Amino acid sequence: QKMPPSLPATINIREPRWDQSTFQGRAKHFFMVTDPRNLLLSGATLEEARRVVEDYRAGTVQPGLTEDELWRAKYIYDSAFHPDTGEKMILVGRMSAQVPMNMTITGCMLTFYRTTPAVLFWQWVNQSFNAVVNYTNRSGDAPITPSQLGTAYVSATTGAVVTALGLKSLTKHLPALIGRYVPFAAVAAANCINIPLMRQRELKVGIPVTDENGNRLGESTAAAQKAIFQVVVSRIGMAAPAMAIPPVIMNMLEKRAFLKRYPYLNAPLQVGLVGLCLVFATPLCCALFPQKSSMPVSSLEPEVQDQIRKKNPWLETVYFNKGL
Repeated sequence: QKMPPSLPATINIREPRWDQSTFQGRAKHFFMVTDPRNLLLSGATLEEARRVVEDYRAGTVQPGLTEDELWRAKYIYDSAFHPDTGEKMILVGRMSAQVPMNMTITGCMLTFYRTTPAVLFWQWVNQSFNAVVNYTNRSGDAPITPSQLGTAYVSATTGAVVTALGLKSLTKHLPALIGRYVPFAAVAAANCINIPLMRQRELKVGIPVTDENGNRLGESTAAAQKAIFQVVVSRIGMAAPAMAIPPVIMNMLEKRAFLKRYPYLNAPLQVGLVGLCLVFATPLCCALFPQKSSMPVSSLEPEVQDQIRKKNPWLETVYFNKGL
């Protein structure tokens, strides 16, 4: 039996497998990144993936390794290890934990929205989870200090709770369906507070901008603003279907005899519907914007433009990692 030909050492596994200039390519990439099944992989499987990836990057190709196995190892590695520090990430903070964690928290927020203590509790749980996700997926170039983390956490939680309670009091005399959308408005408001605060250092100092080949050209606050805006839009988009579709379905079901007879099925049904929405909304909304985003040099701050023009007078476009 003939051995398969050895894999060339020229495949660029620092970039995603699919063309990131198309929405379809980005969607395929993020379906892999956010696959919840990655959470079930053993420590040994993760370490083996790390070994395959690090060996390949160092120019060592394991005998018999196929291209599909290499890409599988890359996505397992990316799902569990921080891209900048190489540390194993906190389990609940990984992108593969987004669907199961958000499905449980969002389902409960939509189920228990009628009483003030329930609103307070679930908005607090949601912001605690967001703080863990934002910390876990932080940029290696802009580490978050404990005080920044604390400020962002307290501000986002307060913003979400105040918005939720304010809207709850306004919807008392409106149809029941309107009341069900209070959690979504609170989550959208919290995202607008939480993400910029978590990444405030990037807004002050800027994020690295590079040329097409990844050569660092400087730091830009204009790029940071664009990156954070794109992440906020993606996160709100991610929450929208899961928080907009189940309330309509649940509102119809609660009027039927079935749920009146089995009220304990309310929460599991809600969580299941939210999960179904999130399985698709999470990767598709991550894919709205390229991970390696770009902007014209002319849109950067004047001093950064000058810095770049001295080195590369003909350069028109810079690239940056927008974060997740």
